[in-house]
Amino acid sequence: MSKPIFLVVICALFFFSLSIGASPVDTYVFKDPQTKQQFQLLTKELRCPKCQNQNLADSNSPIAADLRKIVYDMLQDGKTSEQIVDFMVYRYGDFVLYKPKVNKMTYVLWFGPVALFLLVLTGIFISVRRRSGNKAVEEVALSATEQAKLDDLIN
Repeated sequence: MSKPIFLVVICALFFFSLSIGASPVDTYVFKDPQTKQQFQLLTKELRCPKCQNQNLADSNSPIAADLRKIVYDMLQDGKTSEQIVDFMVYRYGDFVLYKPKVNKMTYVLWFGPVALFLLVLTGIFISVRRRSGNKAVEEVALSATEQAKLDDLIN
């Protein structure tokens, strides 16, 4: 590789590396360790509305940063965790909760898998009983035929 091409490649790599920036880190000052722990817990249990399956603490999206700031501000205003969660649910729906509350809108989510599992077990149980019942009838019929053949052989 000639020297001018090498210098162009090095310069290009240098300029591209400048465009790669670290994502901003939220630095919040808390009045006490309990508030900090409450903030960390809330940002881990609330889902980012933009991301598929990331919580507010792990997401780098701008809306997640805004929501972390809202959670921080609400905690500084003395709001409880329940009030913050209620606000987020009111604003973004049950999607923001990793563990949605049990209500008439989420019955299928909570009880659907159990009902489906019980339905499958019932189907398997009925299928096994029918098969075992048919085998018993076949064995009796075969047993009678074999008994007749056996009687002919003995006599």
